[in-house]
Amino acid sequence: MIHPTAVIHPDAEVDSSVDVGPYAIVDADVVIGANCSVGPQVHLTGHAEIGSGNVFHTGCVIGDAPQDLKYADEPTRLRIGDRNTFREHFTVHRSNKLEEDTVIGADGYFMAHSHVGHNSVIGDHVTLANGALVAGHVELGDRVFLSGNCLVHQFVRIGRLAIMQGGAAISQDLPPFCIASGDNGICGLNTIGLRRNGFGPDERTELKRLYHQLFRSEEGLLKAVAAARGQFSSDAANHLLEFVAASKRGVCRHGRSNRA
Repeated sequence: MIHPTAVIHPDAEVDSSVDVGPYAIVDADVVIGANCSVGPQVHLTGHAEIGSGNVFHTGCVIGDAPQDLKYADEPTRLRIGDRNTFREHFTVHRSNKLEEDTVIGADGYFMAHSHVGHNSVIGDHVTLANGALVAGHVELGDRVFLSGNCLVHQFVRIGRLAIMQGGAAISQDLPPFCIASGDNGICGLNTIGLRRNGFGPDERTELKRLYHQLFRSEEGLLKAVAAARGQFSSDAANHLLEFVAASKRGVCRHGRSNRA
């Protein structure tokens, strides 16, 4: 059903099963898959490809131009997967250059007034709570959870199953399975998330050992990474180790949770 006050450009590709609410706007280069729901006053714009089963609540702005002074109105893109929920006034911008897209995966939940910046790549089953702000060029792994009013600096990576406590702010990479606290601090592993996602006792124990060796030892991180190689057998532990070793911005560290 399409409300009579909705404005849909004739060149937009809107599946016949899509509901469009009052005063919504769908611009020319938007493609919307099956069974989506577009709420009141939603604006879908730019070159945006939207999968099936997505729900856009009141006032979302999806695919607008990147907030980048270098952007010169190129036809850049946004790609959204399936079955995401975007709550009131969520915003996401298309990329700032043709070589990259802004990407949101599947089965995410993006709460009111949260934001995803240009050229960011968001994994599957990601949750952004109210007011969480993700800057441009950020990578979020699968099942990341950002609590209310969290801040993520541009070009930061957040590994899968990591979680940020409410109000946390990071400008360095957040390793997989870890909990961010305060400014660029971590305070342990996301044990509940690990259990819920099928990580057994042996895997969790090995991750705890690796966490202590990398982040709570007195030796430097580079030495700790070198010493840890070959000591751990689980895929999860090696994934955490490789994530830290590949960091270009540095990683959040244990005990840095206090703010000035």
